[in-house]
Amino acid sequence: MGQASMTSTTVAEVMAELAALEDPKARAVNEKHGDDHGVNLSKLRAVAKRLKTQHELSRELWSTGDTAARLLALLVSRPKSFEPSELDAMLRGARVPKVHDWLINYVVKKSPHAEELRVAWFDDPDPVVASAGWALTSERVVKDPDGLDLSRLLDIIEADMNDAPDRLQWAMNTCLAQIGIAHPEHRTRALAIGERLEVLKDYPTPPGCTSPFAPIWITEIVRRQQADATDA
Repeated sequence: MGQASMTSTTVAEVMAELAALEDPKARAVNEKHGDDHGVNLSKLRAVAKRLKTQHELSRELWSTGDTAARLLALLVSRPKSFEPSELDAMLRGARVPKVHDWLINYVVKKSPHAEELRVAWFDDPDPVVASAGWALTSERVVKDPDGLDLSRLLDIIEADMNDAPDRLQWAMNTCLAQIGIAHPEHRTRALAIGERLEVLKDYPTPPGCTSPFAPIWITEIVRRQQADATDA
């Protein structure tokens, strides 16, 4: 049996396993968030743990277009093996929120091409693609801010966040909060922008969770950091 046939059979077996894990209740919950699949994510991760890294299988699973298969594909992929053009095509085809988030967090952030893609996506006319550029920018704000113009980022956020589509607005708001948390010299302005724009001010937040409203988010995380520093 050739390698292609073996891969094809493996994909068929995995797809059958995912179909068997389908749970109508899980699907109903997921669909409220725009995620069209019914597989419990803990069970999906268990499948990935058993399969381990299988990059070619990952490509085959992604190509099915099935949301559960794509989530599994991201978990068994080898992030450093994707070319920039492949990641770009994957992002543009990832319209399901959970797939988009996992692609950025589990694959693109671990890619040697992350900075190249961040720059390419940041000003993309497609707001979902641009949101990926902003998510990668937030990562740099925290971990590798050298070379970033934080004042310019705040200028863009102040001018554009209020009217941005939901996914892009969320990513810009995250960047605003991370600038305020990680860079004390910009904190006063970040807080002021958040207070004035009131983006996500009324977002329903479960008990015990921090509100995504930037002024609350910034203030709470800074408070925790200061408390940890005092205890240490």
